[in-house]
Order: sequence, then structure tokens, then C-alpha cells
Amino acid sequence: MRTCFQCGQEVPAERKVLRDDECTHCSSDLHACRNCRFHDPASSNQCSEPQADWVADKERANFCEFFDFAERSASRAGAPDSASARDRFRKLFRD
Repeated sequence: MRTCFQCGQEVPAERKVLRDDECTHCSSDLHACRNCRFHDPASSNQCSEPQADWVADKERANFCEFFDFAERSASRAGAPDSASARDRFRKLFRD
């Protein structure tokens, strides 16, 4: 399922995402690094595609030719569940 990085709403997968396409729910740019399957904050330039050019603003539209919309499962869409993450962290250090 394609989801917008900004609002977590589903994006129709009818066609390829163009550079000037926007989310119908929040109007954020869709052809942005944060929506790409290669976006990886832990990688160099925050991109796992080694041939991609550096992009300064990962949340704005860009001209990257390697852009491929990330397919996310319904459980990953939207905000992370911080309460359960906090509980799991606390369980690590219980006696």
C-alpha cells in the first residue's frame, strides 16, 4: 500500500508518481525522498541507491530518476506506536 509520509493516508497506485504530484489529503509533495523505497536515514545521503544525486530537502519534490514509491504495510502506515515502544524498552531493564 502506498501511503503519504506526511499524513499517512493511502495514495492511489493508478499510475507513476510525477514530480509535481501532491497528496490529495495534505498537499505535500509525493515525489520526495521520504516517500521513496530507497530512503534510508542510516545510509550515506540518506539514500540506499548509490548512484542517486544528493537531495537537500528530503520532504520536497525533486528530480531523482531512481524514485520508486515505497510500498508500506498497513501496520507501518501513520505514526509509530510510541507507547508500546516505550513499554518494550522498559522490559529490557526489568529485574
